[in-house]
Amino acid sequence: MNKKTIIRTFEKIALYMELLGENHFKVAAFRKAANVLELDPRSLSEMDDILKLKGIGKGTGAVITDLLEKEESDLLKELEEAVPKGLIPLLKIPGLGGKKIAKLREAIGIDSVESLHAACMAGEVSKVAGFGKKTEENMLSEIEILGTRQGKFPHWQMEKVVTFVEQELRLIPEIKHFSVAGSYRRTEEESSDVDFIIVTDEPATVREKLLATLPLVATIAAGDAKLSVTLDLEEAIDADFRFVKAEQFASAIHHFTGSKDHNVKMRQLAKSRGMKISEYGVENEDGSIETFDSEEQFFAHFGLPFIPPAVRRNGSEIDRVDELAGLVAIEDIRSDLHMHTTWSDGAYSIREMVEACRAKGYSYMVITDHTQYLKVANGLTPERIREQIVEIRSLNKEYDDIEIFCGTEMDILPDATLDFDDELLSELDFVIASIHSNFSQSQELIMERLHTAMKNPHVDMIAHPTGRIVGQREGYNPDVPQLIQWAKEYGKILELNANPYRLDLATDHLIMAQEAGVTIAINTDAHAIEQLNYMTTGVNYGKKAWLKKETVVNTWPLDKFIREIVRK
Repeated sequence: MNKKTIIRTFEKIALYMELLGENHFKVAAFRKAANVLELDPRSLSEMDDILKLKGIGKGTGAVITDLLEKEESDLLKELEEAVPKGLIPLLKIPGLGGKKIAKLREAIGIDSVESLHAACMAGEVSKVAGFGKKTEENMLSEIEILGTRQGKFPHWQMEKVVTFVEQELRLIPEIKHFSVAGSYRRTEEESSDVDFIIVTDEPATVREKLLATLPLVATIAAGDAKLSVTLDLEEAIDADFRFVKAEQFASAIHHFTGSKDHNVKMRQLAKSRGMKISEYGVENEDGSIETFDSEEQFFAHFGLPFIPPAVRRNGSEIDRVDELAGLVAIEDIRSDLHMHTTWSDGAYSIREMVEACRAKGYSYMVITDHTQYLKVANGLTPERIREQIVEIRSLNKEYDDIEIFCGTEMDILPDATLDFDDELLSELDFVIASIHSNFSQSQELIMERLHTAMKNPHVDMIAHPTGRIVGQREGYNPDVPQLIQWAKEYGKILELNANPYRLDLATDHLIMAQEAGVTIAINTDAHAIEQLNYMTTGVNYGKKAWLKKETVVNTWPLDKFIREIVRK
């Protein structure tokens, strides 16, 4: 449990109360409590007075007690059950929050995306106070975009599903081993369903336990080899569970990981050698079936090195296996250059983030809290960042196995100026510039803002360069080829933000950047210790673009980072 989890729980409770049309003061109490915790500079482990803080009342205090004792909130569970399922997808429509959805529900009975679409088409929405004709037209446009994503779930959403299902699978003793497969294992941005390969000698028992414990909308098929269901989670998501014997696992996990084109190319390779590949193994010309202890053995059978799942895309990877050894790997990562602490909107103190990075074996790291423009994130004023520099420099003296650099994630303002002046920026070791506001500006204005940051000699990196949220937000539509050209011209780093919500830059843009000779940083943008684990997602996603180790700045040894970045 950490402070950020409590804050998110308060925010979710407030949202669900709003959707249900609850009293404004009750909603405001939870939002106020979330803000109180956000502004408190301490992490949860440092707060022995959390229930006594001004702004934490009886109701919010009860939720905190629940979370600390049980790691879940009874109130949130009640609200989740009370909110009609059809209202949740409405939150994906830009401009529609809990309050507006509740108003539409009360005024014209809106209870789903479908009913909202029908109401917009009939001109009913524009008749509701506070909703004009332009709003109605925008909603129709956004619903159309949402429709193109129907049945597709972004990686960050699938991560929650996979985590939940894996927790359930670990509780079944008849399961010897399991792994997620499919597009999620390939680190695709979106998936239509989720696949699991389960090793067991008792498939019928495992099947019945899954049917008894998983939240289900429907059971599609239930046999001894496969169970297909629709899971009843935040949204209905299809899931396949395939039961195999231990000796079949390597072939099965390869087969059901895909991609389709990868499997076709592998089958063609096998056929050219008189063999057939299936999920059960490799059939030789004499009809015997060969099985393998691992995927590494499976690929070695065809004279190939292990091909990482993320690279298994269109089949061309089989012809490029000689390049695999040069790709960035999680073992190459020596640092994380983008993270937040309790000084802004992070969940943990600087010391706690340092200890977490040490545990990962990193040799250096950068603290990059938000700046003053981003008030919603408790952004730092010049005075506060100078205080933070003092704390970081002092803390750095305590460690001889990791270097802690002073940095910032500075906002690029709507008027194309920067949030801090050059004098302050010169006092920092590493400066990130990013856009968090006014996404609807023209591309010309967006590019002017980015150019201001790019040409500033103190700026080292542009974070999440397009501003997208996978499956939710397109971003601010920069001219990416021009951005890449400027990065090369001014010697700036572009970020692959490893947060599953972002994955920004996207694969095609990463390919362009690497071809242009631009340096990439794979960063987690962690706001909590556990989010430092996003590095694995980022590295896997980077492999999809065939990012080389030499392209990625945070594979550099400490002395090179100091020489070429900190003291440039």
